[in-house]
Amino acid sequence: MGVAGLKGLVDEALAKGYGVPAINVVDELSLQAVVDAAVELRSPLIVQTSVKTVKAIGRDVLKAMFDAVVTPAPVPVALHLDHCPDRAVISSCLEAGWNSVLFDASSLPVEENQRQTVEVVAEARKYGAHVEGEIEGITGVEDGVGSDTASQRQSLDIATTFVETTGVDVFAPAIGNAHGIYHSAPELDYQRITDLVTATGIPMALHGGSGLSREQFQDLIGRGCAKVNISTALKVAYMTSSLEHLEQARAANKWDPPSLFRHIHAAVKAMAAEHIEIFGSGGHA
Repeated sequence: MGVAGLKGLVDEALAKGYGVPAINVVDELSLQAVVDAAVELRSPLIVQTSVKTVKAIGRDVLKAMFDAVVTPAPVPVALHLDHCPDRAVISSCLEAGWNSVLFDASSLPVEENQRQTVEVVAEARKYGAHVEGEIEGITGVEDGVGSDTASQRQSLDIATTFVETTGVDVFAPAIGNAHGIYHSAPELDYQRITDLVTATGIPMALHGGSGLSREQFQDLIGRGCAKVNISTALKVAYMTSSLEHLEQARAANKWDPPSLFRHIHAAVKAMAAEHIEIFGSGGHA
């Protein structure tokens, strides 16, 4: 199977009532860990990269890492550019082989966002790639993109017109979700997901997934959130496992990088496996 398109993965998930984990990776170690979890549980997977990660590692190096890890994998895996407001970066990643992108023009007026998203979809189609659209900013700053100020939610008619006019494959609505760590239980607008899926017929993307309860995830997935984003949970697993191992290494005065890598891999893989189980995607690859 290996490299797969986003649309096929999320359309099937919507039809069958499960969610595809869309996990932001930060390096080859985290990439290998989430792919290993997907392979072990036979789950489809969306590997996400932030603009920050693309720039830090380098587009071509990052794509080569993805190809090396994913091509031999016996499960379908898509490569997605997350929250990108920069058209030049979108063009660069599509050219390099990313097979889906989120054009985040939520800071623009809806009309201008829609106009530019039409252009991004046309560009993506030239590469056989897919597009996620967004007209409302998801609260919270993640990898340098976003705002801590909640944006105004648009009407169902405006959202439906945006989807129909642009031809986006997935839509990311604001429903009270937020990027980063939740400091209190979010009040989510579950009905908005039902209304949007009914009106548009396309899968929804759930952003700000890290920290939601099993019940919240499963309710939203059942309503049509077929793409479920996880970023903060990976960062927490990666860095807390690093800290734990380094504190043990300092106490024992034993410094062995490969053992640190194994420790991180195990923690990130377990995190991914937990979400695959909650989302119900295991066994669907």
